Amino acid sequence: MASLSQRLARLEPYFRQGRLGIVVAGVASLVAALTEPVLPWLMKPLLDQGFVGGGISLWLVPVAIIGLFSVRGLAGFIAQYALTWAANQGVQTLRVRLFDHLLAAEPALFTRHSASSLTNMLVYEVQSAATQLVSSVLTLVRDSLTLVALLAYLLYVNWTLTLVIGLLFPAFAWVMRSAGARVQRLTREGQHANDELAYVVEENVLAWRIVRLHGAEGVQAGRFERLSHALRRLLLKNVAAAAAMTPLTQILAACAMSAVIVVALWQSATAGQTVGGFVSFITAMLMTLPPIRHLADVMAPIVRGMTALERSLDLIEDGASERGGSHDAARATGRIELDAVSVRYAADQANALDAFSLTIEAGETVALVGPSGAGKSTLVNLLPRFIEPSAGTLRLDGVPLREWNIAALRRQFALVSQDVVLFNDSVAANVAMGATFDAARVRAALRAAHLLEFVESLPQGIDSEIGHNGSQLSGGQRQRLAIARAIYKDAPVLILDEATSALDSESERAVQSALDALMRNRTTIVIAHRLSTIEHADRVVAIDGGRLVEHGSHAELLARGGLYARLHALQFRTA
Repeated sequence: MASLSQRLARLEPYFRQGRLGIVVAGVASLVAALTEPVLPWLMKPLLDQGFVGGGISLWLVPVAIIGLFSVRGLAGFIAQYALTWAANQGVQTLRVRLFDHLLAAEPALFTRHSASSLTNMLVYEVQSAATQLVSSVLTLVRDSLTLVALLAYLLYVNWTLTLVIGLLFPAFAWVMRSAGARVQRLTREGQHANDELAYVVEENVLAWRIVRLHGAEGVQAGRFERLSHALRRLLLKNVAAAAAMTPLTQILAACAMSAVIVVALWQSATAGQTVGGFVSFITAMLMTLPPIRHLADVMAPIVRGMTALERSLDLIEDGASERGGSHDAARATGRIELDAVSVRYAADQANALDAFSLTIEAGETVALVGPSGAGKSTLVNLLPRFIEPSAGTLRLDGVPLREWNIAALRRQFALVSQDVVLFNDSVAANVAMGATFDAARVRAALRAAHLLEFVESLPQGIDSEIGHNGSQLSGGQRQRLAIARAIYKDAPVLILDEATSALDSESERAVQSALDALMRNRTTIVIAHRLSTIEHADRVVAIDGGRLVEHGSHAELLARGGLYARLHALQFRTA
């Protein structure tokens, strides 16, 4: 297990911009701590002289007490505000770094973590952990300094009695260390359980239609209840581990107080200690109990906050970013070669692609057909390097994909998928999608996708918001907006994965004519289960079990009577 200093060193780069706030908070906390021994110090002259006629001017009492608490209150406010400011600076830096990492992380990251887990970590966990940590660190700093100041005063007043208290400090340290280790372990287990619970919620929010259609509410409620109970048990264990520190430290404090009172009474009988001196010492000693108790209580939230923040650091440090080469062509011609390419997702699974070789010439339209699970989607996901081959080489314009700059490589591809993904932004932003914005080009792309008339009927036209994943659009409109995005990008290689699957017959004919125009002079890879849409492809490639079974024109493959002919006959018999 890493030491506290090592763990803080990992966090330090993200909170570096808030160092001024941390320094100000430290100085203010020191000022507040130095005011603590003043109160017991005032008790001695007040008791020894104040009750003797004329010993102390009465007006000095309220001035001293009000002034003392005013200074302490102002210092406490400054310390809390400065530390919160520093923490929010750190949270902002960490959040931005996390999001940047998600945008650049290797695609495998998104198979290891669910969307709900990443969302929870980035949006909620970082903020709540930092808030918890700020509050706890402020308590730690303030009460540690207060305790030091009070102990210094106690040593000054009566070093013998102070040594009696000091003998119990190792016991305090052992209690906090033991309980802190258990809290840290339970916190990590709780975070994992929280992620699993959030994932069940995410699944049921996205698949609510299927759940209700199949009457699976009871099953899903049972899943949620089981995970919720598991999380509840872990939270209770965590609370129990944290709460156990308080009574243990209070018992140790009671032992110290009993010993001090006994020794003080003995000293009073033998050394003639004054009542004011004794009350001053007891007051200072009693004032050490709240900071000791706070220090015992504060370890659990500090451990929880640091553990949550470290989880984010683990994601940043352990998840590798995508790596590419230096080749950067402004626009590729579009010649694609796959040379004995194999892909295996898991060691205990068969190859999704098995020694697959294929050359697609620049400007050629190639249709990929085959039964579900044949490897068609795997093939197209290899091209923009969303997945990596287990063996073999892929080339674009004769250059291996690994030698391409990642951004330059992906500039060469436009994708229209059956799984349309849209953003909660304007129509124009979804069409331009990161490219230089040109309103005229956006309208031209929408017109080509047969969507401009609808968009212009919206209240703000192309600037209209479309809702979460295009929730304010119909399925066909969402598909056409994705096609408009591909038209706007104007990439040399076009990937159409069931691009017209959500369109009715009339819209499909209209959009297909737009796609036909878009496909001219571009390398186009089409995945379509409706074989009528690919009859005019330059070449049809039939895939089965991750292997290339046959390829040729539509007419050639029908005449050959192989896999494609069987799929074609099966489909049109059932049409």
